[in-house]
Amino acid sequence: MSDAIIVGIDIGTTKVCTLVARVEDNGRIRVLGVGIEPSQGIRKGSVVDLGAASQAIAHSIDKAERTSGLEITSALVSLAGSHVSGINSRGVVGISRQVVDDADVLRAMEAARAVAIPHNREVIHVIQRGFTVDGQDGIRMPIGMHGYRMEVEAHIITAAAATVENLRQVVGASGVQVTQFVLNPLASAEVALTDTEREMGVVVCDIGGGTSDMAIFIEGDVWHTMVLAVGGNHVTGDIAHGLRLPFSQAEELKLLHGQCLTSEVGEGETFPVRAFGEEEPVNVSRMELAHIIEARVEEIFSLMLQEIKRSGYDGLLPAGMVLTGGTSQLPGIRKLASEVLGLPVRLAQPENLRGMVDQLKSPAFSTSVGLIQWALLMSEVDPSVAARPIQVPQMKGLNMDKVREFLKRMLP
Repeated sequence: MSDAIIVGIDIGTTKVCTLVARVEDNGRIRVLGVGIEPSQGIRKGSVVDLGAASQAIAHSIDKAERTSGLEITSALVSLAGSHVSGINSRGVVGISRQVVDDADVLRAMEAARAVAIPHNREVIHVIQRGFTVDGQDGIRMPIGMHGYRMEVEAHIITAAAATVENLRQVVGASGVQVTQFVLNPLASAEVALTDTEREMGVVVCDIGGGTSDMAIFIEGDVWHTMVLAVGGNHVTGDIAHGLRLPFSQAEELKLLHGQCLTSEVGEGETFPVRAFGEEEPVNVSRMELAHIIEARVEEIFSLMLQEIKRSGYDGLLPAGMVLTGGTSQLPGIRKLASEVLGLPVRLAQPENLRGMVDQLKSPAFSTSVGLIQWALLMSEVDPSVAARPIQVPQMKGLNMDKVREFLKRMLP
């Protein structure tokens, strides 16, 4: 596994980030190349302009190639958008030799996957939630257990086939093959969550520019996923409308003077802006800006709370919510989220990185770094992951411990 090269491309509404990394002898990741480019032609996780999106992705890939000195031919690519949905399914198989082996587990997962998926949907992930052997439930990994009948509960994540194909096309225009699409919150979770949080019950929420991506982890596995088509750009849009400013200036004000809690802003605080129709800059109250931001952010977390309650798992989240993504950097957002959700909330960002990581130590890059961590997990099962598309691994000649870890987390 040493010297294996892995590549991730995070295609967001506000930025495209390409990372090239090497797996070192100790299993640690060293970032060799970074390519960050403002996103074009992407809105709420979907391609709206093929030419502009292809150009932005090509520039990002080119920067990563130049900084790493390596040619990129394949990569894992992030996926988000309101077109993504998750369903739960069960698969049942007979245990062939009365002792569960890897082939039985794979057959059970395939049986769970054999649900009626509309022709315009594509399966992105099939994630096991737990096994039942001869009526005994709550089994994490049944390999080696005796029994006659095995069931698996699986969470199947699907996406609109046309949207996925458009993303595959804009990445392919740069000569890069998509080895696998990875849902944003699953990638972010690799960076943001601790093992204890996964076991206890936690929501990871990546708030980007165009979408807010959430995943619920309970007992170490993904139980529910959701993507809300609302994010930081909606906050910026509210500021632009409320203060009658260009979008770019509203974004700058959000970063410089933004605050999610009006209670944290002094009455007399003002800053100058040049609004539409004004010849001279006028002073605007920071309290007014905070009112605009607080209203939208509160609405975002209210929608998240509705989704959490709709999932039915709202009472199983003692670890609360872990926030990440670029919008999570807004001052006061953690406290406001905790008030709205009634849960403990903490912020997370990539840590313990090596190599060219100065730009990556920010919540905005959790998905980007998470893609590399995900690729590492996959490549431990199948070392050729960097060279060709990821497939269900063949059992012959593989490290069984790694295969079990793979099956425990995700089956593509």
